[in-house]
Amino acid sequence: MNDRQLVAVIDFGSQYTQLIVRRVRELGYLAKLYRLEDFPSLDSPGAIILSGGPKSVLEPDAPDIDFNRLQHFGVPVLGVCYGMQLLNLKHGGTVKPGDRREYGPAALLPENTGDGLFKGIAPSSQVWMSHSDTVERIAGDCSVIARNAEGVPVALQWSDRMYGIQFHPEVTHSHEGSAILRNFLAMASGLKMFDIGDFKNEMTRSIRERAGNRQVVCGVSGGVDSTVLAMLLHEAGVHMRAIFVDNGLLRKNESEEVQRNFARIGVDIETVDASERFLKALAGETNPEKKRRIIGGLFIDVFWEAVGDAEMLAQGTLYPDVIESASNAGSKASVIKTHHNRVERVLELQAQGKVLEPLAELFKDEVRALGASMGIPHDILWRHPFPGPGLAVRCPGEVTRERLDIIRECDAIFIGNLRKYGWYDKVWQAYAGLIPVKTVGVKGDERSYEWATNLRAIVSEDAMTADWVELPPELLRETSNSILNSVKGINRVLYDISTKPPASIEWE
Repeated sequence: MNDRQLVAVIDFGSQYTQLIVRRVRELGYLAKLYRLEDFPSLDSPGAIILSGGPKSVLEPDAPDIDFNRLQHFGVPVLGVCYGMQLLNLKHGGTVKPGDRREYGPAALLPENTGDGLFKGIAPSSQVWMSHSDTVERIAGDCSVIARNAEGVPVALQWSDRMYGIQFHPEVTHSHEGSAILRNFLAMASGLKMFDIGDFKNEMTRSIRERAGNRQVVCGVSGGVDSTVLAMLLHEAGVHMRAIFVDNGLLRKNESEEVQRNFARIGVDIETVDASERFLKALAGETNPEKKRRIIGGLFIDVFWEAVGDAEMLAQGTLYPDVIESASNAGSKASVIKTHHNRVERVLELQAQGKVLEPLAELFKDEVRALGASMGIPHDILWRHPFPGPGLAVRCPGEVTRERLDIIRECDAIFIGNLRKYGWYDKVWQAYAGLIPVKTVGVKGDERSYEWATNLRAIVSEDAMTADWVELPPELLRETSNSILNSVKGINRVLYDISTKPPASIEWE
């Protein structure tokens, strides 16, 4: 597979960069993310997209690109946000600091919707902005092809194959973003089509080559990612041991459910009960990042203790995990949180070439498609995502057995009612968490002083953005009543209506 068949997305550090790859794949084309450092070795891609980024093009150390090489390829180029501003500078234009950061929805008013980048786009549609700098002056050979409601240029064209847009077409908040990307890709020729079957064959070949005769330790949690990973390793025929660690941070009766599900798909797993060790290690710790690192580090310790001198570790890391952690070599992205698959011990093993992450270029829906192609049942593939650190990230402050038990009971009631009302498969992820602030209430004829629980149900495509779900009032009412009547320690139930961004999906 040569680069001319690919859509090359050059990473300038935006937290949304991998969404560009996702959108291109949704349109049927093979796209890959490249670090800026990889650009000099890129060999004739079919199209190039320059991503957004957290820096200003005016900063002395701002990421730059070899403009002559970019032009030399002679393929369609699209600069997004930072990418547009950089292209404007390269063409002789100027950029100035904005008076304020523009973050959120804005109007897109194309100059021409008959052809080109905005062919078939509405005369006015919503797009998503996230920037502070603005274009001050454009070069003589540049055309403004769209403005916002205030008349500010938000899309530029330098030739019939080079464009820049200030907004982010990759996020769902840009209502016609995919159509704009489709118009851009239509300008390219000979692009490789994306097929999950091809990806599967490529991954199994790579797994066999890298693993050889070495033993591969596969950590499984029962979630979609690790289940698909274990099945993929199983089908690749490598020498695998699948280890399920009960870290004491699971949902109600989850350990038994995981063991039943793996028996259904014919993959043997070994269960290690390390719940007491995790609770002891977390005792007294309240810092979210430190809790994540404790859990991730201990998880690896438990693994290696269980398997002795196993030679490789396999992980179900996905694209969003890698980007949010911003720990991939050379990443320009700002760290949002440390993912449990990116703790120091794992990074050390990576440096030694002992980590397999075959799913690291896939998104959640693509992983599900991969799992379906291998015959994994629907109810396992569509099980709601569950964070690696477990209930610890739904328990702000200290993690104790009492708090975990409260979360488990509240969560079981909420998830049970989602199933009862037919909403479980309609939401992407749902859970109950703990708000460790005590409030005054009345239970029976007595005053109570107990904690609150927060219910959260969201829809998302890939966890990079999310919106809250307007659940039926009767479902919420029944859930609230059941929790207040049966869960000791809770006297208040709240429903979280925050979007991501600015909030995250989990509490920590």
